[in-house]
Order: sequence, then structure tokens, then C-alpha cells
Amino acid sequence: MRGLKKKRRIQIIVLAFVALAGSTALVGYAMQDGINFFRSPSQVMAQAPSPNERFRIGGLVEEGTLTRDAGEVIHFAVTDGGASVPVVYKGILPDLFGEGQGMIGTGRYINGVFEATEILAKHDESYMPKEVVDALKEQGVYKPSEGSKAGS
Repeated sequence: MRGLKKKRRIQIIVLAFVALAGSTALVGYAMQDGINFFRSPSQVMAQAPSPNERFRIGGLVEEGTLTRDAGEVIHFAVTDGGASVPVVYKGILPDLFGEGQGMIGTGRYINGVFEATEILAKHDESYMPKEVVDALKEQGVYKPSEGSKAGS
């Protein structure tokens, strides 16, 4: 009788471990597309990511690079002061998007061009995403404005 209880306890522990491992694997698989790492333009130019890797890139929209094709295709370059990455985006840009403004884009880097699927712009005149501020500070080109709210 004692051996049967011990055997049953071991079976329950093994079953619980298998269930925990299975649920962890399912959560990891579900989050696979939801995790996007941030890279600055300097990091992208120093070590180009693979074409199938989704990531976020951020910086300032470089002055004089914003062009619009027929339709909704927009071309521009994003810079952190150390490097510039050409970006192409098909869609409608946020109202506050413009040259010299902070932005974050999500997409893939394919054949030397970042193909964005989503573009986010700062939401008021003094806001800049924390990742962009950190990248600009790293390059030594960040100049905070009066009452700026970095990452708020």
C-alpha cells in the first residue's frame, strides 16, 4: 500500500511538471510575435538584423528626406545623429509626424531599407519616447526642451 501512494505521488509530480512545461511553451509561442526589440539607427547600421526579424526603430525624422509617392507610400530617413536608416511606409501617418520630430516604427529591415508596418509619432510638443531619448543621448545629440517629458 505504501509503494502505491509513493508511485501515485510521483505520477502527480511528473504530470504537474509536464503541464507547467507545456503551458510555458504555449505562452512563449503566443508571445513570439508580440515581442519587438528596440534598435537605434546606429545599431541597425552597425549590425544589420535578419530580414525576417521584426523590431522597433526610433529616432528623429531626418530633415529633407520626407517624400510621398502616389498613393499612401511614404519615404523618409530616421536618424539618431550617428547614422541614418531609410524607411518606407505604406499607410496614413499620425498627424504630429514631421521632419525633425521623434518617431518609433515597427517593421523589418530588408535590403537596406526599414519597411515599417506601424509608425508612432510623439503625442505632444515636448514628448519623446524614452528609447529615442536614450539613443540620442548615446550619440550626444539630445537637447531637452523646456519642460520636456522624456518617456512619459
